[in-house]
Amino acid sequence: MNRRVRQKVAKKSKEKVGLPGNPEIGDAGLCPDSNEYVDWTSLPDDTVIQLFSCLNYRDRASLSSTCKTWRVLGLSSCLWISLDLRAHKCDPGMAVSLASRCVNLQKIRFRGAESADAIIHLQARNLREISGDYCRKITDATLSMIVARHEALETLQLGPDFCEKVSSDAIKAIAFCCPKLKKLRLSGLRDVSADVINALAKHCPNLIDIGFLDCLKVDEVALGNVVSVHFLSVAGTSNMKWGVVSHLWHKLPKLIGLDVSRTDIDPSAVSRLLSLSPSLKVLCAMNCPVLEEDNTFSVNQYKGKLLLALFNDIFKGLASLFADTTKTGKNVLLDWRNLKTKDKNVDEIMNWLEWILSHTLLRTAESNPQGLDAFWLKLGAPILLSLMQSSQEEVQERAATGLATFVVIDDENASIDCGRAEEVMRDGGIRLLLNLAKSWREGLQSEAAKAIANLSVNANVAKAVAEEGGIEILAGLARSMNRLVAEEAAGGLWNLSVGEEHKGAIAEAGGVKALVDLIFKWSSGSDGVLERAAGALANLAADDKCSMEVALAGGVHALVMLARNCKFEGVQEQAARALANLAAHGDSNSNNAAVGQEAGALEALVQLTRSLHEGVRQEAAGALWNLSFDDRNREAIAAAGGVEALVALAQSCANASPGLQERAAGALWGLSVSEANSIAIGQEGGVAPLIALARSEAEDVHETAAGALWNLAFNPGNALRIVEEGGVPALVDLCSSSVSKMARFMAALALAYMFDGRYLHNFHFGMDEFALIGTSTESTSKSVNLDGARRMALKHIEAFVLTFTDPQAFATAAASSAPAALAQVTERARIQEAGHLRCSGAEIGRFVAMLRNPSSILKACAAFALLQFTIPGGRHALHHASLMQSAGAARVLRAAAAAATAPLEAKIFARIVLRNLEYHHIESSI
Repeated sequence: MNRRVRQKVAKKSKEKVGLPGNPEIGDAGLCPDSNEYVDWTSLPDDTVIQLFSCLNYRDRASLSSTCKTWRVLGLSSCLWISLDLRAHKCDPGMAVSLASRCVNLQKIRFRGAESADAIIHLQARNLREISGDYCRKITDATLSMIVARHEALETLQLGPDFCEKVSSDAIKAIAFCCPKLKKLRLSGLRDVSADVINALAKHCPNLIDIGFLDCLKVDEVALGNVVSVHFLSVAGTSNMKWGVVSHLWHKLPKLIGLDVSRTDIDPSAVSRLLSLSPSLKVLCAMNCPVLEEDNTFSVNQYKGKLLLALFNDIFKGLASLFADTTKTGKNVLLDWRNLKTKDKNVDEIMNWLEWILSHTLLRTAESNPQGLDAFWLKLGAPILLSLMQSSQEEVQERAATGLATFVVIDDENASIDCGRAEEVMRDGGIRLLLNLAKSWREGLQSEAAKAIANLSVNANVAKAVAEEGGIEILAGLARSMNRLVAEEAAGGLWNLSVGEEHKGAIAEAGGVKALVDLIFKWSSGSDGVLERAAGALANLAADDKCSMEVALAGGVHALVMLARNCKFEGVQEQAARALANLAAHGDSNSNNAAVGQEAGALEALVQLTRSLHEGVRQEAAGALWNLSFDDRNREAIAAAGGVEALVALAQSCANASPGLQERAAGALWGLSVSEANSIAIGQEGGVAPLIALARSEAEDVHETAAGALWNLAFNPGNALRIVEEGGVPALVDLCSSSVSKMARFMAALALAYMFDGRYLHNFHFGMDEFALIGTSTESTSKSVNLDGARRMALKHIEAFVLTFTDPQAFATAAASSAPAALAQVTERARIQEAGHLRCSGAEIGRFVAMLRNPSSILKACAAFALLQFTIPGGRHALHHASLMQSAGAARVLRAAAAAATAPLEAKIFARIVLRNLEYHHIESSI
């Protein structure tokens, strides 16, 4: 990520001297005029150090490398008081390289077992605070080694992930090695035994804050022996004996705050603790079902004690801790932070409560229990927003994560609760999150970006994010060198790019290039980044202008690289979807051809159609469908094994989603435009699965299956295969009952091809017995009643054409040659989507020839088809008119229009086609 320091400039004689300002994120320039020079190296040392303190470690190291003076300043011990390694892969080698800077290191945050193993190599003997997450794989040996090397440790926090491999032995080592320990918070321990707790009580006399959260078993009796404890949390811990707790813990002489949230504590235990403990000020019992189900429980009887639960006003309760109780609204935490006169005891309680509330609300949001909608809207969301303004960075992060989590209903399908999302927006949450995203602290950037991303699934929130400048902020974060930050920023751009109104703004903010660069920067081992970046590019590529931006930024190469090399299915799916969208603008830009020409692109997409993941197969087939509109791509796909792969896909997707069925049939439709491919599809066994797909209940599948069968039916061998495989009844059903006009139209055309007499004329249709038919490449034959099939087909072709006619309009058109009369017939007959179909010269010639067919039904069908292909305004109408002129169709059309024996429909449609040809001739000559 690029950071720029905005400088205020003061004149001193003729020189310009830079004064320190605030760090900002993005590509903002410097305030001085472009003609004025600022000598950065002349800044005072303390100013440079202050500047360094506002940068992350990577940016600090980059600046330190610019000159010798700054290199020395970059090693200043005051810059290395704390270290956040969560975004970095910290192995022993990296830790050794940092060791010389860490002599005075006091606080470290890390992520994962590998970083934990490396901590001892920092040689930070004065370390006071260690905080780690993703600790599932941390072992007793690692934890024991860490505490043995850091006897000055005062705070140790591991969680909120479960420490599954940490046993009582390691906790006992903490007690023996860290006599100065003040705060111990551990999550997900299997067993915290009496020996361990007694060792802590004996060897850690300053231990005032204990948290055994989400543990399976904690010895309640032993905890009653830790007389030094002020704050105790057993939130989420199971198997607690609350009778024992209520009889022992009230005797703890210094206990001020107790957290039993997310447990099965009962009302009697709560009452006993509140009434008998003289020192207890706050008891937090959030999301405790047994307590909440007791409607008789009253919190008002315990004067001077605060109970925080889902059924009472938490803000009002927090206000009761202060001498001034007039402020009881949602700003109570903010009011406390702004107090001019501080009370140390109250501050201690409030800091603990912030931590406890942020942890409990996040855990509650993750489990998403039923029946809490009212709580989240009235209290949960406002509390999280207030916690985001905490002075504790960890609380801020967890509150942002809580906002990102509590709005999600279905993570798999990206579904969120719109009411919750808009409540966050109404309470000013978008501005707060964007301010956090602009922080120089990368942990805050990451969690804020995650929350913005999830909330932006809601269109109203997405609009607010854009209006508040969120697109520019996310585009800036997407350039971050911190993978976690870049990943969440890409996720935000992904969700925002769903809205058509935001695509252009993302491109203008440099988002397209940032996303493409992410793919190259994190090309391996970063599946989350790659999936989000590819998903955002897929959305952007659906826009014509943005698709050009993607291509210019190197997006085609980047996405093909993912399709070829990445093994993660989510990345493969989004990369294929992006390539499909890039290839969808064949009429307006050259991206379709560019994708096909990219080395390995078509082979990779063909291979992805064999994926075990349905979403990958669907998007790969969709990409091949779009790419097949280009003549060179069409043949190259076939050469890459596309026919075999797509036939196999069609054969396997009988029970698949309509989306996959549509794209499988669509890709075969696209390939079958080529006669060679059409023949290959038939020989490969593609007819039967297409007929099966034609029987689908989905309208979109009807269209693509009918389109593919229409193309295949042009070939005699395929026409026979369609009849053999029972395709006539399937096409008849489409022709007569599909909701899609296009499906009905193409089904009628396929039937017309099959029975226009050009290929089945050798068979006598008048006989009643069955005829044996088969193709030259097949060794078996099937018995089919050709006469019955033909009569069925013609009957439904006729019925289809008649649905687009109006007897009164036809009578008027027959009696008059006025353009208005023909226009009325055209309007009734028009199938809007048919204007997108592009026919070859051979296909146009086939319909022209059909105008001479003895069958009046086929004549009418041919004239109806030619009308659709030449209606002014159709995408390919001029192309079709040119083909018809070359084929001498005008003479045939005039004959059909004048034929005494021709049906009225054929005559009127032929006249309209002639008028269309005249229109296109005049248009082309202008």
